Amino acid sequence: MSNYTNEELNAALREVSSTISKCEKIHGKFAEGTAQYSLLRNRIKAMIISKLLIENEISSKKQATRDQSDDTVKKLDLDRKNVMEQYTKIELAEALRPVVSVISKCEKAQSKFAEGTVHYRRNRNLIKAMDISKVLIEGQLDLME
Repeated sequence: MSNYTNEELNAALREVSSTISKCEKIHGKFAEGTAQYSLLRNRIKAMIISKLLIENEISSKKQATRDQSDDTVKKLDLDRKNVMEQYTKIELAEALRPVVSVISKCEKAQSKFAEGTVHYRRNRNLIKAMDISKVLIEGQLDLME
């Protein structure tokens, strides 16, 4: 389980869900086989994996707060196994690339705006969400070794 607060995880979940929605809206505007189409397809998949991991983390924290019994630990292990069953280690590793790319692009964009502006805050929030996603994906990869 991560050291992120429920507020941080919920904010990350909102950002990731919003990013998925935005990417899906624009995805159909590109022809299949183009670089933009592939980039968005990969980004959407990475965001879906991120969303699943964040939701599992939120669920795990809720369960752990309710009850620290052996049953809770078993359920948390099952949640992690479900992610491992849905996605291969290769898919999780490939999901890191788009997440790191979003972080890099947002940091570059953020540097163009003054601290405190709407654009600066928007990029800061997305960077934080992607940092959380990156940590959770890396943690899941560690579990698979």
